[in-house]
This record gives sequence, C-alpha cells and structure tokens, in this order.
Amino acid sequence: MARSLGLPHIMREADGTAVGHWGPYVLKTAFQPIFAFEPDGLKQRAFEGLIRPFRDGQATSPGQFFAAIPSIDRLRVEALARDLHILNAGTAFGPQVTLFINFDPSLFCEKPVVDTALHEMRIVLGEAGLPFENIVCEVTEQPSGSALALQDFVAALRREGYRVAVDDYGAESSDMERVKQLRPDIVKFDAKWVARLMDSQPGVTLLKVMVGEFRQQGIVTVFEGIEENWQLDVAHEVGASMVQGFVLARPELSPTSFRLEGGEPAQACTPSDPAPEALIVGDAPVIARKPQGRVFGRRGLI
Repeated sequence: MARSLGLPHIMREADGTAVGHWGPYVLKTAFQPIFAFEPDGLKQRAFEGLIRPFRDGQATSPGQFFAAIPSIDRLRVEALARDLHILNAGTAFGPQVTLFINFDPSLFCEKPVVDTALHEMRIVLGEAGLPFENIVCEVTEQPSGSALALQDFVAALRREGYRVAVDDYGAESSDMERVKQLRPDIVKFDAKWVARLMDSQPGVTLLKVMVGEFRQQGIVTVFEGIEENWQLDVAHEVGASMVQGFVLARPELSPTSFRLEGGEPAQACTPSDPAPEALIVGDAPVIARKPQGRVFGRRGLI
C-alpha cells in the first residue's frame, strides 16, 4: 500500500478485511445500512462506516477509545478510521457502494492539514477502487476553530468531488447556522431529538415543516436512530428522504452479511405512498411490511 497517516497502521486479514492497530487497540469497521424511501418501497442505498475498538479481545466503546487518544495523535487516528472504512467498503461492496464517513471539523483548521488529508484520501480511495462521488463526508458536531475555516474545509471537500452531510442536526441555533453556512447536500437529524419530536403531534408537524424547507433547498434529510416500526411511519409521513436505525439493520462488523443487491433484507418495511426523490446511487431489494395504524409515540399520543 502507498503510505498515508492511517495506512501504516493497517493490516489485511486472510479474508481481505482491513484491521487497524493503535497501541494496545485493534480497530475494526462496522457498517450500518441507510435506507431511502422510494415509490416502490424502502431500499438500502448507502452504508455508514463506524469504528469498533477492541483491547485484549474485548470490545471498547468508541467514546472511551477516542477519549484516551492524546490530541497530538487525534488527526492520525481519525485518518486511520476513515482509511479502514474505505478499504473495507471497497472489499465488501465494490465501487457501486455509497459510503458515509465522519470528519471532525476541529482538526481541519489549517490549509496544509486539509490538503494533506485530502491527498491521502485520494490514495486510499484508489487502493479501494471507490469513486469520489460515492463518498459522503459527514461533518460532525464538534466545533471548528472558526466558521471561515469550516467553510474552507467544506469547499475543499466539494472541489474533490465529495458530497457533504451535516451530522447530528437538532435545530439549535448553532445547527441552523451550520446548515446556512455550509449548504450541505445532506442533513442527518439527531436521533434523540427526532425521537422526542415524534412523540407528539406538534413535534411531528415541526418535523414536516423542517423537512419541507430542506427539500426546497435541495437538501436530502436522513433520520437517524429509528428503532421502532411506528417511527418509520412517522418518518415517511413527514417526508424524510432516508432513514437509519436498529429497526432496519444494526451495525455489523466487516465482513458483513449486507449486500448491495439480492439476498434477504434485514427487516420488512414499505411506505404506503410514493416518497420523495431517490437520491443515492446503487440498488438493493425492496423491503416491505404491512402498514400500521397512525399513532404518535410509544403510547399512541394525540
């Protein structure tokens, strides 16, 4: 492999899976599917890459792992995580896959750092055989050094041909300002915030208004953390473009049982009406379920 910040810490296992090594930790990729509402059903359209650390053979929480990383090493470890996801997606799914990967904006405040990171990402994408346009770069909620630095970083991602997503959107003033400044292609709604709003009619109405406003701006919306069937009904009702959560598929360590085409779906689900635009490349089987009665929240609130 050509060298980059992350690649020297990666080894291939016998089955082709890329595994990272950082001190006492072994780092693995987990993939979770993202599904799009389409006129003929809910279809698997993308995957998010998630890091899974292990120490002495035991799983460690990602939060605990990253908290143990000194700030001087954070850029290298973040690059290692992205490299793992890209290499494993290329091996598992091939060039048709659409892959969501995370970027901590606080690490990309200086142009030389941005230029180096994007150059190294080109190397890894070439190694994996993945096209730039199939990569969605999620800008996480960590604050950047400055608004201008964050805008410059997002502009650099776009020049490379990547799509940009704002992660963990929760309608705080800072979130709305972030969307206004960055003009992302995709907004991923915070799971806990969406769950609270879905529990009442006023909350559902607010979600519908916000999703409609984003659609008018050409922004795709993704509801994260969908864990129950009734939440899928609400997500479809308010017009969300895509959904992600345990009710459809839990993350699986690479190599996974997921496939881009054919095979058994993770769980059944079909919306009752045609949905908004299909926005992600690739194809997967329609996932169908029986429509349910209209309720709000766990208790059927009205």
